[in-house]
Amino acid sequence: NSLDLAAQHSLGSVAFPNISTGVYGYPKEGAAEVAVLAVREWSDSHDGPNEVIFVCFDETNHRLYRELLES
Repeated sequence: NSLDLAAQHSLGSVAFPNISTGVYGYPKEGAAEVAVLAVREWSDSHDGPNEVIFVCFDETNHRLYRELLES
């Protein structure tokens, strides 16, 4: 996966865009929950990028990610 690749190449950061939540209609809340949970679970058992950036394309996604990351 992308986090494994980032760790293997000693990258300090990695960015994930929240794709498919616009015109493709994937539920924004579900996408944010899956992304944040996956990164948290991976980070708990790996050394790797010190920074993970979630790229949000609209205010709704930004709010959802902020709420999940702050909880």
